[in-house]
Amino acid sequence: MTVRSSAGRVRKIYKFIKENSSEHSVEMMCQLLKVSRSGYYAWLAKPMSDRAHEDARLLRLIRASFKASHGIYGAPRIFLDLREAGEVCSKHRVARLMRVNNIKALHGYRTRRYVVSRPAELTPNLLKRAFTVSKPNTAWVTDITYVRTWEGWLYLAVVMDLFSRKVIGWSVRSAIVKELVLDAVLIAVRRRKPKKALIHSDQGSQYGSDAWRRFCQSHNLEPSMSRRGNCWDNAVAESFFSSLKKERIKKRIYKTRDLAKADISEYIDSFYNTTRRHAHIGGVSPDAFEAAAHLR
Repeated sequence: MTVRSSAGRVRKIYKFIKENSSEHSVEMMCQLLKVSRSGYYAWLAKPMSDRAHEDARLLRLIRASFKASHGIYGAPRIFLDLREAGEVCSKHRVARLMRVNNIKALHGYRTRRYVVSRPAELTPNLLKRAFTVSKPNTAWVTDITYVRTWEGWLYLAVVMDLFSRKVIGWSVRSAIVKELVLDAVLIAVRRRKPKKALIHSDQGSQYGSDAWRRFCQSHNLEPSMSRRGNCWDNAVAESFFSSLKKERIKKRIYKTRDLAKADISEYIDSFYNTTRRHAHIGGVSPDAFEAAAHLR
């Protein structure tokens, strides 16, 4: 018997005892019906409606989902968790219970990043904000951000497949050098082995180097660059960095670069790619989306 049906049965028994208490002993009925007499009197003093009991049950599930998400899921994603577990409830009910019980997704900050620009004519914008693609390994985006540590900045480069929004390669270094981006894209190439893929970046000097162009040419990648000063041309990569900083870093200054790297690794490889629900791909994780696409 489920928790829900068991609680409902007990409430029905309490109601029955109340309705017949003038004719029969409460103690005798509790004993025969195998319910607690103290529980009956507690219910009698403050009877809880079926709706309230159901809210309390849902709240326990909401708290479990919120904790499993490291405190970053709001009502829409928790609703998907509940629905996937077989629960029947509305998104508005989940949002109300979270609001009433002060369960709020954690947020950090987003810092505007400034990069050294190069002439726009170096590489054209071939992506043109076509962020939705129908097949994996046809269009990737890449970008760089930084993380504060007491040892100095730690720079992070990522490569993401637009098909599933999965981070397919990433690397960190203590300086913004061409090897930072080359390491990240090399990991992506080794994992995905693209036959021909567009790879879009901003106009950072690392993406305009001869080493970058030669690497792309020898690994079936066609470079594309955002227009000068237009961050929206690479909005998907920007959005990932925003999620990382809001959901994991949250204004933290790491003690060491190694600690920052370990936390970033846990976020990308053990949460973002494998578990975190993504609205753009139907509320599932990138790994789940790719697995479903493979089965179709």
